[in-house]
Amino acid sequence: MAGFGVNDWLVACGFGALWLGVQIVVVGRPPRALRRVVQPTAPKGTPEAFGLFWIDQYGFIGLTLAVGGALAAIAGLLR
Repeated sequence: MAGFGVNDWLVACGFGALWLGVQIVVVGRPPRALRRVVQPTAPKGTPEAFGLFWIDQYGFIGLTLAVGGALAAIAGLLR
């Protein structure tokens, strides 16, 4: 029994990261910096500003996972 090779792990982990990233973006929405419509803001130092900052970070994490996962899966499939 040969087991999984590097390409198989790239594909499996890539699709897993892609799936998780897409779920994060769907739930947390894309970061405000990447949206076209005017987004809500809050005064600096307030709890609302802190919350908006972390929701934006959550969106960037989701996008990074989705793009990185797609690239890893493609790399594993093309090798």
